[in-house]
Amino acid sequence: MATTMEIVRGISQVMANSYDGALDSEGQPIKVGLKREEGNPLIDSRVMDGFKVSFHSGNQLCIHYHAEVKLKEVYGKDFESDLEQMIEDISSFLKKEYKKITGSSLSLKKVGELDAIVQNTSRIRTWVQAKCYYDIGGVESEGVSTPSEDRLEDSFRKFLEKDAGDKSAKNDKRKSPTQGQPARVDGKVKARKDVHSAYKAE
Repeated sequence: MATTMEIVRGISQVMANSYDGALDSEGQPIKVGLKREEGNPLIDSRVMDGFKVSFHSGNQLCIHYHAEVKLKEVYGKDFESDLEQMIEDISSFLKKEYKKITGSSLSLKKVGELDAIVQNTSRIRTWVQAKCYYDIGGVESEGVSTPSEDRLEDSFRKFLEKDAGDKSAKNDKRKSPTQGQPARVDGKVKARKDVHSAYKAE
């Protein structure tokens, strides 16, 4: 059984090979199932969309999907189901490419419901951000069982707790302030009122 780190590395490699315009070993475009892959990139207007993944609690994978959409799509009755299907297609792509790279299968089980938010910058430009969580099979949750320990060395801790106070260092050979310059007296900087007085203001 693969370790958590091996699974994370395998998925990370899949993501590294999934950028827009990526080619497989035979020189063919890698198809994820995104809308940006539809049509001819030279003569057709492309829909800008993409995806990413994140890991949570060691045993959960979150697939994030974002895309530009039209308002008529947002108000369509199949909008939410289309988003769910898109994320499912991405999940299938991850499984297929993971097996190609590692030789092992990847188990992803959906947890909870789709979480999506639609935002717009104008009456024309609108985009959607959606995400779904999946449990990774064969990986246990890695929560924090014990609090972190204080690992500071005693000598360093004593140095931090030491109060320098108002004493000057023994090797401080700086001259006393001359006429009109600010000075440090009793731990406070005495400011001058004018250029002809010696640090009289508090």
